[in-house]
Amino acid sequence: MKNGSDVPMNVSSLVINTAPEHIEKVIEMLRASGLCEVFFHDTSGKIVVTIEGRDVSEEMQKLRDIQAIAHVAAADLVYSYSEHEVMDDLRKIDGMTDPVPEALRSSGIA
Repeated sequence: MKNGSDVPMNVSSLVINTAPEHIEKVIEMLRASGLCEVFFHDTSGKIVVTIEGRDVSEEMQKLRDIQAIAHVAAADLVYSYSEHEVMDDLRKIDGMTDPVPEALRSSGIA
């Protein structure tokens, strides 16, 4: 995933909790904020959103900004994907001479 350039992206999902009587107003403020994309909500006050950023720092700032929105009781990170970390891991795998870890090559495995 790229943000229109060669800069790796981070994508995370959040669950936001609000009182049921404030859910429509909170969704309206979330959509107007430009901080996230609203994907789901239920009548109990739970809202599922995604946030994107250049790095973890940008995502955490967006999380704090969402937590500061009126009537948001809680906003918690549920899932995070960091393209930068995946790219680093792929480079490590590509550089391995033997991709099978020593523990799996050992004959002493029960």
